[in-house]
Amino acid sequence: MPIPILMPALSPTMEEGTLAKWLVKEGDSVASGDVIAEIETDKATMEVEAVDEGTLAKILIDEGTEGVEINKPIAVILEEGEDDSALEGFDASGAAPSAPSAQSPVPPTSKSSEDEDESGAEDETPTSESGKNEKAKASDPATPPAPEKDGERIFASPLARRIAADKGIDLSAIEGSGPHGRIIKADVESATPGMKAAKEDAPKKAVASSRGGMVGSLPDPRLYYEDGSYEEVPLDGMRKSIAKRLTQSKQEIPHYYLTIDCELDELLRVRKELNARGEKDGIKVSVNDFIIRASALALMKVPDCNVSYAGDALLKHKHADIGVAVALDGGLITPIVKAADTKGLAQISAEVKDLAARAKDKKLKPSDYEGGSFSVSNLGMFGIKNFTAVINPPQSAIMAVGAGEERPVVKNGTLGSATMMTVTLSCDHRAIDGALGAQLLQAFKILIEDPLTMLL
Repeated sequence: MPIPILMPALSPTMEEGTLAKWLVKEGDSVASGDVIAEIETDKATMEVEAVDEGTLAKILIDEGTEGVEINKPIAVILEEGEDDSALEGFDASGAAPSAPSAQSPVPPTSKSSEDEDESGAEDETPTSESGKNEKAKASDPATPPAPEKDGERIFASPLARRIAADKGIDLSAIEGSGPHGRIIKADVESATPGMKAAKEDAPKKAVASSRGGMVGSLPDPRLYYEDGSYEEVPLDGMRKSIAKRLTQSKQEIPHYYLTIDCELDELLRVRKELNARGEKDGIKVSVNDFIIRASALALMKVPDCNVSYAGDALLKHKHADIGVAVALDGGLITPIVKAADTKGLAQISAEVKDLAARAKDKKLKPSDYEGGSFSVSNLGMFGIKNFTAVINPPQSAIMAVGAGEERPVVKNGTLGSATMMTVTLSCDHRAIDGALGAQLLQAFKILIEDPLTMLL
């Protein structure tokens, strides 16, 4: 029986990707573990391995195709002993030959990733008669037809359409949160029963279009400028992801900010000495390596700040996984130094250099940049004195680091000068109270100003 190859979900948050390149062609033999294609997500390019062996009979998605949804068939493999005749009547999306019938065709049972997530609860074995009735109802292939709005189809999952029909909700009144604005179960369940479409003259929340309109709740900027006075650069996957995640972060996470000044003179002295001693071995640590190490140790000293907010619980992390913001052409990514509290300055330095190099080549794996418990964003090399950073969920805090600069200071009543650095901590108030955030910054300051304590 032919075996479909599906677009893989390369990370928990991936919804679609670009099939960048096929490394095999139709007619080639493939074995389990063979690399057959390269997939581009918004932040990385990864290799796809075959999980079955056989002959690549047909490529369904051409290389270079963008926006391929996860679990969509991209190719078909024939098992040993099969030939092209096995493909006759084979439906790759259903993973089975389609049986001809004189009756009306039954909708395919395969679902997109959103539908699978939505129908998971319905697939459970019912524990009561009413549960059986509900399951029978949910599995009924007779789904309300896809609605239309202004002559255009409204994209909604079958389960969302059934729920909307039961609750008397007009799908044209709902904004979908699924891929490409698709309406999913959660959108309908959060809508008000009896909800109808807004009046024609009501302002509409829509994505930007070439005709102008709304961008979120704001007017499309195109409305303010004459045609030809600007160049329109379409957003790539990375910029779309940044826009979506950071907008969500600022809208849903209650940020607050704490700022403190740290003296760097002793740290600079220790760094110079360490680099002189490690020169023969090619070891050269940066100020940022000290900052990462100090952040990790501070989180261990104030463990109630080393958390993630999970709705009904706080996840207290056993190690400090520190994200390091890396600027790329057209975007930003935050690869993670795992368990930085257990690593010395030399190891942190080597890992940061490796992560940054792979980030710029788009060779990071999702496990390299997803998760983490804390992030550091350093703009000191650009001469920035002070700024605030946006929290990168599921983390609960991020530290914005400014430039080290010589400033006038008063010590013991005497005016002098010192190399000072301003850092600003952004915290999620749902997880970290103000006093806890202050304790974390205090612990960080002590470590930075007395760097030998990091080596104990």
